[in-house]
Amino acid sequence: MPVGILSDEIFMRRAIELAKMGLGRTNPNPLVGAVIVKEGAVIGEGYHHVYGDLHAERDAIKNCKEKGNDPAGATIYVTLEPCSHFGKQPPCIHAVKEAGISKVVIGSRDPNPLVNGKGTRWLRENGIEVIEDFLREECDSLNEIFFHYINTKTPFVALKYAMTMDGKIATKTGESKWISGEKSREHAHSLRNKYTCIMAGIGTVLADDPMLNCRIAGGRNPVRVICDSSLKIPLESNIVKTAKDIPTIVACTRIATVDSKENADINTSTRADKIVALQKAGIEVFTTDGDKVDLKALMAHLAEKKLDSVLIEGGGEINFSALNAGIVNKVYAYIAPQCFGGSAKSPVGGTGIEKICDSFKFKVTDTKMIDGDVLVEFAANDCKPAHADKPTSDGSPACDCNTRNCGSKQET
Repeated sequence: MPVGILSDEIFMRRAIELAKMGLGRTNPNPLVGAVIVKEGAVIGEGYHHVYGDLHAERDAIKNCKEKGNDPAGATIYVTLEPCSHFGKQPPCIHAVKEAGISKVVIGSRDPNPLVNGKGTRWLRENGIEVIEDFLREECDSLNEIFFHYINTKTPFVALKYAMTMDGKIATKTGESKWISGEKSREHAHSLRNKYTCIMAGIGTVLADDPMLNCRIAGGRNPVRVICDSSLKIPLESNIVKTAKDIPTIVACTRIATVDSKENADINTSTRADKIVALQKAGIEVFTTDGDKVDLKALMAHLAEKKLDSVLIEGGGEINFSALNAGIVNKVYAYIAPQCFGGSAKSPVGGTGIEKICDSFKFKVTDTKMIDGDVLVEFAANDCKPAHADKPTSDGSPACDCNTRNCGSKQET
């Protein structure tokens, strides 16, 4: 491989590492890193630190000039196509031209309709050399959340659980602390920092009274989302008591009833009273139709609030409901080297499926050891209509992938 290409890879991989430094701070914007190189030496670097702040290109140019370096005639390596529109920041393509940068090496293409090729076209029209798709796969992996959110207008949803090697999440008595090791739990908290929201069901709240916050140094607390069809959440729970400090949403149904006996001590015997009490505690109450929380409607609501990602940390019931609703894009499964046996709970409960062909299908994307535990990451099968020439009865393309979270109709 030519030496120049090796150098290019070094510079782009540095940009990738810089981009990761913005993790948990830029949502719903993407993670982006940039490195400015002149005569084979790095003269400036930067990244998108926080939503609304300088974009990576402007941050790198600023860093370059603060060091007393001149970016004129330099090459900038950037993990994502430079923006070409006015938002909270002016277009980065203008900053690149004004700095006199002569070449731009780009990793990922930006699917945002406001950009999507417009940036590269403008740069070329203004005499700047552009190389696209450099280490694209590595750069794309930075922004699976952003790409999904931009393309679908829905949050990217990940399911996370820890289980024994025989697939149990608790003993027969319900004991579950702790199945995974300390390092795995630290990793799980890094996910809470990465994802904008954390979602759990009321069963988890009643059983564990969790905080659902992020407990790593410098971490950001996710917005807590509790699925509670019947508004059973106690006003004395940790979730409610800390709602003024950590944004919290409780999703219920329009026909939710409050068990008067359960709430007799807090005088919230009616649904309206309970909602008012929760709102006074600082909680947003979101209602859906049906006898259970409509997860797709809830995801649409979160998207409207510019909440681009959800980490589900619940029990088997909400995990099954999320899979059955077809909203899960990724799974983090921590597997501990121990067995419980018996008929203890598994990560996915619910009613289950009747036929193998109805299973929720995923593909393994990564495995890693975490201090004795194994973390397996799964991605939902990317499904494209397999039989566009054999439409279903309503004219939509048929699909033979048998994937429950497939958006296409199954061929009949």
